[in-house]
Amino acid sequence: MSDNLNKKVLLIGTTQMALDHLSVLMALGCITTVVGRGQQNADWFEKESGVKPFVGGIDLFFEQQNAHNFDAAIIAVGVEKLAEVTKSLMNKGLLNILLEKPGGLNKSELKDLAKSAAVAKANIVLGYNRRFYSSVLEAEKIIAQDGGITSFNFEFTEWGHVIEKTNNIAIVKQNWFLANSSHPVDLAFFLGGKPAQMKCFSAGKLAWHDKSVFQGAGISDKGILFSYSANWDAPGRWVVEVLTKEHRLYFKPMEGLQIQKKGSVAVNPVEIDNSLDTQFKAGLYLQAKAFLTGDYSRFPNISEQAEMSVHYDYIVNGN
Repeated sequence: MSDNLNKKVLLIGTTQMALDHLSVLMALGCITTVVGRGQQNADWFEKESGVKPFVGGIDLFFEQQNAHNFDAAIIAVGVEKLAEVTKSLMNKGLLNILLEKPGGLNKSELKDLAKSAAVAKANIVLGYNRRFYSSVLEAEKIIAQDGGITSFNFEFTEWGHVIEKTNNIAIVKQNWFLANSSHPVDLAFFLGGKPAQMKCFSAGKLAWHDKSVFQGAGISDKGILFSYSANWDAPGRWVVEVLTKEHRLYFKPMEGLQIQKKGSVAVNPVEIDNSLDTQFKAGLYLQAKAFLTGDYSRFPNISEQAEMSVHYDYIVNGN
């Protein structure tokens, strides 16, 4: 890689996602310090990366370090700890933060975090890396050439039978839409606009979640009609479909892009340069580069995420 940003970055977390971030930061020529809490995860992280994390959490870390020694922080801890760690980091004086999606467990945490960030005058952006996929960047070119989006739809079906058996703690499973399903939904609303009006319905029940079937439709703040569906107790997958006057664009899977031309039933793959998305976790390289160079145009900030959480709550709970 030709990029050498030479930024001093504090990477908080010893999760798989933190490991993915580290790979990108190393490629970007960043001076990265990793902070974790538990020894077991830290040992795993060191074995996988060759980098030894500081163990004991950020409170102990900042007894020995000054926040002003760092240009930025990336927070990649478990979902249940995202908001807590972010507030603690702001209290230490590190105010330029890339916070892993979704930023908190629920609407209340996100609203509280947004208020704290406003008081601290912190720059907190959310790491929805799908916004930086090569497939999305290529689709945006086609959309622009076609004169814009005329409608869009998406599906956020989760494999409920698989999630039930995972070791995610109960409170994360109870907030699974925000913790996981918001990934494709964020992409859909990023492309087509945020909901201006929306009618949502939900039904069903799972052993680990109060709802299992979701349907709805609305109009975005760009004046574009949209619809969605999901059934967590049936087969399915994440899908985003965007329609223009000339094409239907399929993100299925979202790392790839397929296209259907007006007047044809054929659906064909679009050739894209996805070298960065195959060398690193998809979207992460361009996301980190944008964040560290001060280009926040593709990111949702914490205030916007708190606002979207109201819509997300409606999608989950329906009428």
